[in-house]
Amino acid sequence: MGRASDVHALTLDVRDRAAVARAIADLPSAFADVDVLVNGAGLAAGLEAAQDASLDDWDEMVDANCKGLMYVTRAVLPGMVARDRGHVINIGSVAGTYPYPGGNVYGATKAFVAQFSLNLRADLIGKRLRVTDIEPGMCETEFALVRFKGDAERAGAVYQGMQPLSADDVAETVYWCASLPPHVNVNRLELMPVMQAFSAFAVKRDS
Repeated sequence: MGRASDVHALTLDVRDRAAVARAIADLPSAFADVDVLVNGAGLAAGLEAAQDASLDDWDEMVDANCKGLMYVTRAVLPGMVARDRGHVINIGSVAGTYPYPGGNVYGATKAFVAQFSLNLRADLIGKRLRVTDIEPGMCETEFALVRFKGDAERAGAVYQGMQPLSADDVAETVYWCASLPPHVNVNRLELMPVMQAFSAFAVKRDS
């Protein structure tokens, strides 16, 4: 990490297309040339079956997980192409590959992230740009608390009796992908806790 003076922080709603365009266009000159973009904004809302789910929850997930990622990528990508270097790292989820009850639109948004990442690679062929889709499994962040709308007891039960991934585990994976030699592209990378298999509900819990 660099010094504190090497950090430029801003508050941004990635769902606001105009705000995203302004934020990227108005970056200070020292930060204007984005070398690595990590699209990490996203959320799950609710765990109801499709027939019972809230359309507002569905809209919220599509706006953040799909549109937000699109808007930021589209704002940053022309500069990367012009400089012929850069790395777009999208944070997907194993939910985009392995379905589970109640995962409906959340899983679909993460399947979008996977396909969007692969298609970006196709669009950028011939350019020295990299695109990576990192897909974590169960990871103890504010994710479950947001999904269950602040219900701490319900959120805590998600990780009970097992050791989930941490945000640091995912950050280390992002760093590793970004640190590889520039001719190496990791297209897609799954990571899970040891106690999770290929479904959100295939979990070995301690008794």
